[in-house]
Amino acid sequence: MNIPEGLHYSKEHEWARLEGGTVVMGITDYAQGELHDIVYVELPKTGTTVKQMGKLLVLETMKAVADVFSPASGEVIAVNERLLKEPQLINTAPYGDGWLVKLKATNAGELKSLMDAAAYQKFIAK
Repeated sequence: MNIPEGLHYSKEHEWARLEGGTVVMGITDYAQGELHDIVYVELPKTGTTVKQMGKLLVLETMKAVADVFSPASGEVIAVNERLLKEPQLINTAPYGDGWLVKLKATNAGELKSLMDAAAYQKFIAK
């Protein structure tokens, strides 16, 4: 199980990385493993505003549909359009090429309410 240090993790299995005032986010390795083969991604439009832990997008597998929630409040400034043709990148590289959305954070301090890598490891071990 890959749980990189330096990221923030939600109880809904999203990760977030702060880069200046931008939050890059995706789903965790644990989440992609639970979902199995992701076949479709419904990405939000750029300019969409979202509150922390508000529904942001939808992932589909052959057997399930999963909502993905925003780890921070902000405005969507970029989406990973590569996922429209290659949704499997979420399975193969959830922390790299499989990132989902970039947000212009309205309150980057919200990330402090999320878990660090050690806390997330304990959370998923339950």
